[in-house]
Amino acid sequence: MLSRVANSLYWMSRHIERAENIARILDVNLQLLLDYRTLSDAQMREHWLPIIQTTGDQEAFGSRHRTATADAVAEFMVFAMDNPNSLVSSVCQARENARMVRDQIAVETWEELNRLYLFVQSPQARQMWRVSPTDFFNEIKASSLQLIGLSSATHIHNEGWWFGQAGRFIERADKTSRILDIRYHSLPERGLPQTVSQADALGWAAILRSCSAWDAYKSIYGVEVHPRFVAEFLLLNEDFPRSVRFCVDALNDALRHISGVARGKFSNDAEKLAGRLVAEFQFNAIEEIFDHGLHGYLDTIQSKLNAIGDALFDAYIFHAFLPEGSETFVQQEEQQQQGRTLAI
Repeated sequence: MLSRVANSLYWMSRHIERAENIARILDVNLQLLLDYRTLSDAQMREHWLPIIQTTGDQEAFGSRHRTATADAVAEFMVFAMDNPNSLVSSVCQARENARMVRDQIAVETWEELNRLYLFVQSPQARQMWRVSPTDFFNEIKASSLQLIGLSSATHIHNEGWWFGQAGRFIERADKTSRILDIRYHSLPERGLPQTVSQADALGWAAILRSCSAWDAYKSIYGVEVHPRFVAEFLLLNEDFPRSVRFCVDALNDALRHISGVARGKFSNDAEKLAGRLVAEFQFNAIEEIFDHGLHGYLDTIQSKLNAIGDALFDAYIFHAFLPEGSETFVQQEEQQQQGRTLAI
């Protein structure tokens, strides 16, 4: 498989997953405001600013907006085309990557992604957003889930499909950790809180809903919402598809399918780092994580996920410069031209 094809499939899946996670975060936090009767300007800022911090875009946001209000955050994270992590930007980038590998994906996937792309840029999207943000976000989430289902049901599960899986699960693991980190300011620097207020409980319940984890969480822990249980479920549960442990395990599995290397062995740094992280989650305990400090631990996990992504790029995407006219260069150009012809 050409490295550019693998790269496009990887990023197509990552951007679809990113758009869905942005929709989840904003939808739940908008609804959470309904549970608060009144909030001062300072409290409103404290409510929205951590959401900007989940994507690491607080500097870019600060250069455009004076304060973190609901309208400013939503505009920046949903519609701002100059924000590469916005929902609309993510959908556009997913569609562009799909266009580059049109011959590698099913027509149903292309049509649904193209429909979503046209929708988010249409006046109807803005109108739906003004009338009912929840309906708008449900449209994004439903389309993302449909694209995941179409990919699973209609694509050949070959090397390219596994690159898509790697992209999806590394993005999902990263975003779950960032969603969980939104509430770090309500925790002591180390250890568990002694008491949990009603407002904090609502906030932690919102974290679960952001990950579509509320019903699954209740089946294990009941209706009691405590930071220890929420963090344990979203970090260490091995059966919930959006927990970090589940995603890291699925990422490791995807990397093994790409290379054909069995678990317990590795052929590149991406596999080594992923396998090491899988083992860490297998033997971690939530008490140790809180003793270390949840915020610091989540920062470490995000750095490790970034390192796996970089190592995957070095192993499969990045190649030494090939001089124009060389036999390998000519072969790659011919293959890429064939791909572009098929896409048209």
